[in-house]
Amino acid sequence: MTQFHTDDYIDFLQKVTPDNMDSYMREQGKYNVGDDCPVFDGLFEFCGISGGGSMEGAARLNRQKCDIAINWAGGLHHAKKSEASGFCYVNDIVLGILELLRFKKRVLYIDIDVHHGDGVEEAFYTTDRVMTVSFHKYGEYFPGTGELRDIGIGQGKHYAVNYPLRDGITDEAYKSIFEPVIENVMKYYQPEAVVLQCGGDSLSGDRLGCFNLSMDGHANCVSYVKSFGLPTLVVGGGGYTMRNVARTWAFETGVLVGQEMDRTLPYNEYYEYYAPDFELNVRSSNMENSNSREYLDKITAAVIDNLRHTGPAPSVQMQDVPRKPFGGMTDEEEAELDDLDEDENKDVRMSERQWEKRVENSAEFEASDDDEMAKSHGATRQNGNKRPFTDYGNEEAENGGEKRTRTAPTSPKDAPETTATDNAHDPNDDTIEEIASAEKNEPEAAQEEDELKEPPKEATDNDGDVGMTDSGPAEDSTTIKKEDGEPEAAPAAPAPEKEDGGNSGDAVTEERKPDESSKETPKEAEAASEKTPQPEEKPKEADAPEAMDVDTEKDKAAETTEEKKETTEASS
Repeated sequence: MTQFHTDDYIDFLQKVTPDNMDSYMREQGKYNVGDDCPVFDGLFEFCGISGGGSMEGAARLNRQKCDIAINWAGGLHHAKKSEASGFCYVNDIVLGILELLRFKKRVLYIDIDVHHGDGVEEAFYTTDRVMTVSFHKYGEYFPGTGELRDIGIGQGKHYAVNYPLRDGITDEAYKSIFEPVIENVMKYYQPEAVVLQCGGDSLSGDRLGCFNLSMDGHANCVSYVKSFGLPTLVVGGGGYTMRNVARTWAFETGVLVGQEMDRTLPYNEYYEYYAPDFELNVRSSNMENSNSREYLDKITAAVIDNLRHTGPAPSVQMQDVPRKPFGGMTDEEEAELDDLDEDENKDVRMSERQWEKRVENSAEFEASDDDEMAKSHGATRQNGNKRPFTDYGNEEAENGGEKRTRTAPTSPKDAPETTATDNAHDPNDDTIEEIASAEKNEPEAAQEEDELKEPPKEATDNDGDVGMTDSGPAEDSTTIKKEDGEPEAAPAAPAPEKEDGGNSGDAVTEERKPDESSKETPKEAEAASEKTPQPEEKPKEADAPEAMDVDTEKDKAAETTEEKKETTEASS
């Protein structure tokens, strides 16, 4: 029954009884049980008989064990997925159709009850695998649905056929609309199976009905559907005058099995119920027919026009679905394995087998459940400090593609030996933060090391220009550069002769070096000028002071050398 109805609804029907119904007041309001669907003893047993009969009949049709299956206890076409309605608790028709759809591509449902089969239409309103056709009283009448324009939606559009009728329809009028509509339905839809609901409340004289059909007019619908030779499931339905319902369903059973029945009733313990005529017959009354010929023709034309929009017969790929689980085990074998699993895993709340059988809901589990499930599969988790570690080298490479520049080792001995484990850090190590801070300071240390290594200075001339040679004599250039770089100091004390001789020798060599450098060929001078771009020439007015400074410095240098010579001569 839970193939269509919800689990909570079926559980409620199983638990509620007339004795404890007061404790289920909230559920009675939720599932619409208590007013026109009262609680009675054996309620759930009745639902099981009704639903099980239709499902078993459909299963026999699928296995080709019969051509026609009958369940007069069924036909409860008002029941919804989780709601009772119109004296109907479990919709056995929907359960039977679902069973037929396991083997049949298309199923046709025909309803000749005086009430609209709203529960069945609602269940298959959006599919083209089931076409629902209902002939019913429409207007201020229960359930108030089944308008002509209700034709389905989505894939099920034009696959819901509703024929609304008025009071007092007769056998001739009913036959004139039923046969043409069903003929066109068979033509356009081409069903592989038929489910016929034979509600007896459309008979004349029914307590809640308003039609004027005789038993023969009602049975004519059954005979016409049988003539198509399709697998047919026949179910009961409404009917609130018991003697008329019993007569009609007994007569229609004979029609279905091809057995002509005597109109005279045999004597039995219920013989008095069939008074006053004691015959197998239900006659029509003198009730007025409110369905005019123009009205019926108009509705018939509209219904047939809707059937033309159904297009070709819908098809679906079919394959046999076994009733047993894919593992090939029965329920008893599954239960035995569950017991064995519990015995082997007494200390485990959820074993591996239980996790595999459980259907996961995205909003059901938590992080702790994931850990426990992983543990049941044999996965272990490392314990320890779980600090986040950031690889700064990879982060810089991903962000900007910039790599840190490090000074290359000068010799193979200075290069450190790198192994595969140098860059692997233990996630449980507490020194991760220290390593990260040391890596942050590495760029600063590299920058300081680069600053200590000054690049070689380019040669400058007497005027301080880079890459330029003076046209004049380059004498005493070394002395001038030395004096510019050193601060002026007091005159040095007299030194021994060896030191003086050494110093004088050095001075002579220093004076000869610029003479040799000045003997450059013109070609070498031109090549030097081409290698280094010459700066823009300064105005002569700006060069004058610089030249004066150079002359004064030369004079001072000459005076110091003369003083040194005099001191050496005096000492000698």
